[in-house]
Amino acid sequence: MALTYDDVIAKYEPTLGLEVHVELNTNSKMFCSCATTFGAEPNTQTCPVCLALPGALPVVNEKAIESTIKIGLALNCSIAPFSRFARKNYFYPDMPKNFQISQYDEPICIDGYVDVEIDTDEGPKQFRVEIERVHMEEDTGKSLHVGGATGRIHGAEYSLLDYNRAGIPLVEIVTKMVPNTGKYAPEVARAYVAELRDILRGLGVSDVKMEQGSLRCDANVSLSPNGSGILGTRSETKNVNSLRSVERAVRGEMIRHAELLNDGKKVKQETRHFQEDTGLTRSGRSKEQAEDYRYFPEPDLIPVAPDAGWIEKLRATLPERPSIRRKRLKDEWAVPDKEMEAMINADVLDIVEATVLLGSDPTKARTWWLGEISRIANEKEVAITDLPIKPGDVADVVSLIASGELTDKLARQVIEGIIGGEGTAAEVVSKRGIKVVDNDGELIAAIERACAAQPETAEKVRNGHLPAAGALIGAVMKDTKGQADAAKVRELLLGHLGQTEA
Repeated sequence: MALTYDDVIAKYEPTLGLEVHVELNTNSKMFCSCATTFGAEPNTQTCPVCLALPGALPVVNEKAIESTIKIGLALNCSIAPFSRFARKNYFYPDMPKNFQISQYDEPICIDGYVDVEIDTDEGPKQFRVEIERVHMEEDTGKSLHVGGATGRIHGAEYSLLDYNRAGIPLVEIVTKMVPNTGKYAPEVARAYVAELRDILRGLGVSDVKMEQGSLRCDANVSLSPNGSGILGTRSETKNVNSLRSVERAVRGEMIRHAELLNDGKKVKQETRHFQEDTGLTRSGRSKEQAEDYRYFPEPDLIPVAPDAGWIEKLRATLPERPSIRRKRLKDEWAVPDKEMEAMINADVLDIVEATVLLGSDPTKARTWWLGEISRIANEKEVAITDLPIKPGDVADVVSLIASGELTDKLARQVIEGIIGGEGTAAEVVSKRGIKVVDNDGELIAAIERACAAQPETAEKVRNGHLPAAGALIGAVMKDTKGQADAAKVRELLLGHLGQTEA
């Protein structure tokens, strides 16, 4: 029987568990010196170690350990004085070793937490998500299934394997069970992943591009009858790759579980795959228990025992916590709640701040990034941060507007030119011959031509019908090739026709 989300909440209590995999942005892989450049030609970033050829031995990447410790500290974890790697045995065609080097019973970071805040019916409310562990491992390769309609192995004619990603440093952040979220479980899941992404970006340890797979969330969900105290069977939705999809996946699984339970059926413990087009999940494979992986200590790697002094030095380098930074910037810039939310959702807070630090007015900076530049990014179907325009470029444009050398309309042409690869703001202005027409004599001459071409409209304005001025202003702007200040044109036009603003 089809249920609404309200039906689910009326009868069941959800419990969450979130596992987030983060690819670190080290220059080399976890256990070898191969490069980690995203998008390189298939199988060009491999060596005997990451291909698991006989006799090749792994060596731990120190930078990866440093990044993992910084993540643990930022998540309020304890850093273990002793941890070690293990072999996790299972078959994946894109895993060269047929096992994954990971950490099992002795992870490097344990017992942390992240506080997130969401809007509820009762106003803003904070939820604490407790972290069970943060551990290091290596990523797998990538399979490409050719032929068929879905791009998946079922129905494909053949598969290709790219081992460039195999061995890239991966950190897994695992929460404890997250109870007592009630109807806000989907929003809490989304807010947690968003906060985690901001923390990791601030640390500089990953580019956290979910669309490229450098941050992936596995969302575990179970339902219990309200008040029963019995933990339900969980399902795990794998590799969810956007914040919106995390929220949709949790909500969809809650409804699916409830429909099964209402029909007297059992929820299977299994992995599932989220489908972006429908918002539903489909079955993957039965979920293994730890014993199924036959973990045992990795014999080719020594334990990790970070020096306490080194840990404290890393703690001293941690940046301002994202939630604190957002509140500080909101107060400093006097930003309305909705605009702050828009900047966060558009992922432009960092570049707006960088623009402001270069001397731009905060309002002007965020207007350009959220307005014209965001529009161009949407047209090109790319992230704003992937456009070839930097905070310094926008700061230059804002400065030119403030000095009167550009109008907003002309500035849009300059922005377009910068993104089009025509150079800096000054170079675009020079190449395109852009300049503001602000000479009163030139503007009056253009106004007279407009009035002569539209005498009836000019007469309406003389008789006090000011809305008619728009057509004349448009004609002047066309005459000056858009290089006049429309506000100044309006002022001169009304004065020429014996009128003033009401």
